[in-house]
Amino acid sequence: MAFAAHAGGLGVEAALRASDPFLDKIAFSRGRFTVSLAGQPRLVIPAWAEPGRVIEDCR
Repeated sequence: MAFAAHAGGLGVEAALRASDPFLDKIAFSRGRFTVSLAGQPRLVIPAWAEPGRVIEDCR
């Protein structure tokens, strides 16, 4: 899945609505998910509880 992103204060930012179903996919993932940006190393995020907590706090 691809999202529009732009350079932000401390890095790169992509905006999603709090109700975006993609966030549920992250929160309920049983494995890892990755974030990649052209010219940068891939970021692998483990499926720990923290991403789900952050998503719920933002809603």
